[in-house]
Amino acid sequence: MDFDYSETSRVLGRYISVCNTTRWDVTRMTDEMSDEAHKQLVLASSSPRRRTLMGQAGYQFDVIEPPLEEPCEAVEHVAPSQQAEALAYFKARAVADACPGRCVLGADTIVATGDHVLGKPADEAEAREMLKGVSGTRHAVITGVALLSDQSHRLISSDVTYVTMRPMTDGEIDAYIASGEWVGKAGAYAIQETADRFVDSIEGSFTNVVGLPMELVGRMVTEFDRHCSDDGQEGPRD
Repeated sequence: MDFDYSETSRVLGRYISVCNTTRWDVTRMTDEMSDEAHKQLVLASSSPRRRTLMGQAGYQFDVIEPPLEEPCEAVEHVAPSQQAEALAYFKARAVADACPGRCVLGADTIVATGDHVLGKPADEAEAREMLKGVSGTRHAVITGVALLSDQSHRLISSDVTYVTMRPMTDGEIDAYIASGEWVGKAGAYAIQETADRFVDSIEGSFTNVVGLPMELVGRMVTEFDRHCSDDGQEGPRD
């Protein structure tokens, strides 16, 4: 697929249709692959948190930032998990197009209160609005994960963790905004930093809230490696 990645909102809908038909599935799209395919993983991400989690898990990988801007607004009439999966595939596909023969992992994390999706805030005002929206709520943190290689195999899935946050005072929100921790964080908070003091409980994967559900990634890499091995190819190494 040849897309202009600058038109992110337009192509996202098309990626959603791909994810609906291929999530947690392996799809053969070509007959032959390079012998060098899958020998090392590429993380399609600009997130230092994802890099740290992958390194701590023992994976060997390179990092290539996706050459695109994420959509600023949520897509209407699309379930939050579908949007997270589509954005993950969106990132992985853009990098895979630029480095054929490599196994690429993409991920995207969003926060959802019901069907209302919160991405990364654009400025302090939006961050304050998001924090007020999650304050005192039980909300979902969803990370879509896409694993693909050279248009030959792909796995797409997502994980959800429920976070219960205590009510935050206006003073606490103002102080948190002033700290700058909200920058680049879905839902405007980082549980791995000082925002954990606002959290009463989490249900599910902690690393998912940080930005990458390592339990799911491990299962996907194992499944991906199994199918690559069945084809006589080498999968991602950890």
